[in-house]
Amino acid sequence: MSMINYASREINCKLVYYGPGLGGKTTNLEHVYNKVAPGAKGKMISLATETERTLFFDFLPVDLGTIRGFKTRFHLYTVPGQVYYNASRKLILKGVDGVVFVADSQIERMEANIEAMQNLYDNMAEHGYDLTRIPFIIQYNKRDLPNGASVADLQAALNPGWPVEEAARQRPMADHYHEGEFLIGRTQDGEWIERATYFEAVAVNGEGVFDTLKAVSKLVLKTLG
Repeated sequence: MSMINYASREINCKLVYYGPGLGGKTTNLEHVYNKVAPGAKGKMISLATETERTLFFDFLPVDLGTIRGFKTRFHLYTVPGQVYYNASRKLILKGVDGVVFVADSQIERMEANIEAMQNLYDNMAEHGYDLTRIPFIIQYNKRDLPNGASVADLQAALNPGWPVEEAARQRPMADHYHEGEFLIGRTQDGEWIERATYFEAVAVNGEGVFDTLKAVSKLVLKTLG
């Protein structure tokens, strides 16, 4: 989890962008990297495979302030989309502080999305992490394409919710990013469930990219406060 560098007075936090191949993880990171001021970011590292790249860079947001006198430096990673690079995926998840799942909205990619989401849950569990208890955001990318599934269908497949078992948390919690929607709510069967926050995006032109990053960053900072 987060590492403290006392010499530079920085808290280092790791954010991992997960999802199916060619879903937009790399596009998200490239957009962020291109928009961050040169003096506030490290070099982008690219590990190329035959079909996809794994990217990494770190940056120091200027607008987040300090926590107990420490600045926060975020380290952003993508994982390879293909399943046969699962060992790399697992390695990149080690020590993660927050996860963004980038889903491909195209109807024909639904199966790949579901497979990648299950793989994320499995790999997190292998590290002993509970995805429902760490900062976790879902991004529905490629919302500009005509063959996109509806948000309702994407939510049903990828973000159906998990049971809320603590009695103190069994009350409605509004999703302040989406009017009239709830992060914690009751099903028709009377079961309390919680869902991850989601964003719609068109990463190729930057739409929704920083909304997603800011939301997961805020959740990470909340865990440090």
